[in-house]
Amino acid sequence: MSVNVHMEFAVEMTCDGCVDSVKEALHKKSVRVLSADVQKQQILVESNLPFYEIQDIIETTGKRAALIGQGPSIGKRHLGAAVVEIANGPVKGVVRLLQMDEDNCLVEGTVDGLTPGKHGLNVHEYGDLSNGCLNCGEHFNPTGKNHGGRNELERHVGDLGNIEAGANGRSVFRFLDEHLKVWDIIGRSMVIHADPDDLGKTAQQSSSVDGNSGPGIACAIIARSSGLLQNSKRFCTCDGISIWDERYLPAAGKERSQFSQKL
Repeated sequence: MSVNVHMEFAVEMTCDGCVDSVKEALHKKSVRVLSADVQKQQILVESNLPFYEIQDIIETTGKRAALIGQGPSIGKRHLGAAVVEIANGPVKGVVRLLQMDEDNCLVEGTVDGLTPGKHGLNVHEYGDLSNGCLNCGEHFNPTGKNHGGRNELERHVGDLGNIEAGANGRSVFRFLDEHLKVWDIIGRSMVIHADPDDLGKTAQQSSSVDGNSGPGIACAIIARSSGLLQNSKRFCTCDGISIWDERYLPAAGKERSQFSQKL
């Protein structure tokens, strides 16, 4: 799907040569570099590639990168962005949501550790992860619609259809959704289910509000994310962990604490 997005990356650059190598790598992949600042360790780009592909391109130069802001364009009113950081046992990944305009929300992500095949993906009512995914409630359905597929008018707002994992357990997806609004779902949860969502097409649908997609196997809270030029952080003030290391660590807990003690 071709949707151009402006993205801001923190890149671990220390010299003009670093900037040149990053710009060259991006240029080879037809990614437009809007600006590059070695002092701020910042690269601004425009591309129709997903954020994780841009990050991978930058890191082929040996420089670590982390997405710190995105928007439909620089200078355009920021309507909201969100991030979902999934870390449920073997299932791990990141999903990002960007409100492109009043009517379209861009959803893109990569998730590893899934069993091969299709899995239902939904936004649920509550951000309560105190009992795994069991307390996340029903699909987010403020309009009282019947369950349906992602591209149908009759559907829950939270119905995002299916994502599909390959033989390696990875699912990569990117789509526009006309029902989701970032400002309505901050603090709620995103849930990946064990089985395919029936999209309202099976005989059992008359008694189902969840697409017969089985239990949630991974879930995370939908958290507010920065727009363009809204995040100058490079190190966490609480424990000194860099933004480049942070993406591999949980927000809190033993693993993060042990890592910070090594710094």
